[in-house]
Amino acid sequence: MRRPKVGRMVLATFVGSFFILIFYFQSHLKPAAEQGGRRTSWRGKSRRSPLQALYESDQLEVSAVHVTHQGRRELLEEECRTHTRKRRVLIPEDLKHLIVDDQHGLLYCYVPKVACTNWKRVLMVLTGDGRYRDPLQIPANEAHVAGRLRSLSEFSTAEINHRLRTYLKFVFVREPFERLVSAYRNKFTRSYNTAFHKRYGTKIIRRHRPDPEPEALERGDDVSFEEFVRYLVDPQTQREEPFNEHWERVHALCHPCLIHYDVVGKYETLEQDSRYVLQLAGAEGEVRFPTSGKSTRTTGDMAAQFFHNISPVYQRKLYNLYRMDFLLFNYSTPAYLRFR
Repeated sequence: MRRPKVGRMVLATFVGSFFILIFYFQSHLKPAAEQGGRRTSWRGKSRRSPLQALYESDQLEVSAVHVTHQGRRELLEEECRTHTRKRRVLIPEDLKHLIVDDQHGLLYCYVPKVACTNWKRVLMVLTGDGRYRDPLQIPANEAHVAGRLRSLSEFSTAEINHRLRTYLKFVFVREPFERLVSAYRNKFTRSYNTAFHKRYGTKIIRRHRPDPEPEALERGDDVSFEEFVRYLVDPQTQREEPFNEHWERVHALCHPCLIHYDVVGKYETLEQDSRYVLQLAGAEGEVRFPTSGKSTRTTGDMAAQFFHNISPVYQRKLYNLYRMDFLLFNYSTPAYLRFR
């Protein structure tokens, strides 16, 4: 009996994605075996790929940083096994945050409010064929212009499959509530972010402020953190549309239980982890990751102040919303929360 045409299409899509999820997940373990332990040509250069540099111990000394990252990978895999019951199929939409560097064999999943502007600048230097040399000379707004860097979603299925199997995949994460407070401060307390005020602020005030003033409804520029939290935990919010990327959960942006990340960098060890990625890519001589001179960076103490006036009920709801990010990336429940 012949299967219906639709069934064959679904099966073909599933099998193709199954191949991506399972085959490349296994093939990362021993790249040396695939290459016979020999040095291979990477983009015309006589050196090993970043993936080989990571997993072949004879290429990279087992340093404390190397051991740390191995531990992060293992913990992430264990948490995914524990908390993910069903593996769904990857679709192009899942890959939009993955930036491709074909010259160095890198796939970077960018997460807003986790140094993604500087990582985009670095990748513009690495992929720019000499057009850029100093990341900090690239204006921040230019780093976010569509088309400056290529997304994995732009490639064919076969090209996606190849890159997932052979490129070094990395992501940078941050303590979830520090990232959330950072997003709130940047998007709702800065006078220049009028687009966010109009797009989100007016909606939040209309829905979560009793008897709002007409000016507040028009401008949307005085959203309180409590109102922002109520907006996030309101079931209607995600029924209407997906979260904005600045406060979307990392696991929903980068799908770490579907895509095997070789390096999980952390904002708390940003400079060290960034050097590690560039070392694996053999790019230390091409670019240096910019050091941050910010004195207004959102810290744990600052996050605690913002949460002080949030009721335990809403603290619990918000924690449940971001719980997977806490678990997958080994962040403890903040001590300032009062629902425990």
